[in-house]
Amino acid sequence: MASENLTRLNKYLSEAGYCSRRKADELIDQGRITINGTVPEMGTKVSPEDIVRVDEVIIDIKKKKNVYLAFNKPVGIVCTTNPAEKKNIVDYINYPTRIFPV
Repeated sequence: MASENLTRLNKYLSEAGYCSRRKADELIDQGRITINGTVPEMGTKVSPEDIVRVDEVIIDIKKKKNVYLAFNKPVGIVCTTNPAEKKNIVDYINYPTRIFPV
């Protein structure tokens, strides 16, 4: 396995659109993630061939396709994913998968 193909587990889950890196770290701490049937430690790296599961559901980054949205944000809508912010862009757009505002 080539080291250049390895990705930190939290980044892998984030790029798959499953959750943020911080949330991935929480899931790792809670022991809810397995890599090839083994519970990983924080900082573990995965390869494209590894089978990553969260709560027994396989997370496959290869199947995810990027979708790019251009959006003219109205005044008063905050460009954040923070759910504590009442008027955030994620709730406003209500897209069916995780979005990454820029």
